[in-house]
Amino acid sequence: MASITGLVAKENIVGSMSILYGASGNAYLNIAGVFTQVSAYAFLVFNLLCAPCFAAIGAIRREMNDAKWTWFAIAYQCGFAYAVALIINQFGNLFIGDGNIAGLIFAILILAGIAYMLLKPYKESVKLKSKIKNKVKI
Repeated sequence: MASITGLVAKENIVGSMSILYGASGNAYLNIAGVFTQVSAYAFLVFNLLCAPCFAAIGAIRREMNDAKWTWFAIAYQCGFAYAVALIINQFGNLFIGDGNIAGLIFAILILAGIAYMLLKPYKESVKLKSKIKNKVKI
């Protein structure tokens, strides 16, 4: 819920967490009881990489000049943020001894996909593939 309110402004995440977990008086102790150090770090990374606030989304829309590409950019940012947060959470839980095999395998596959996309060689076409016929019929 706090990540959704972060679409208005990222600083709203802190206010929403305070409201959601501050019912008994001390929000910080309640949040510490819900999050582990690993899950809190993954939550922070997700919110840093996720879609920006509505004002920035409006700027993306204006610069791309196409609603389809704007939605693609937002979906890509959210998907990438989730993938990185999942990797952090799964590997972090593995290191503290609370790992999940299925989640870890999925995180390894995502990490391998990201590494492949970063390290694959860039191939640019330098030759014209189709033949041009210069025969002119009169």
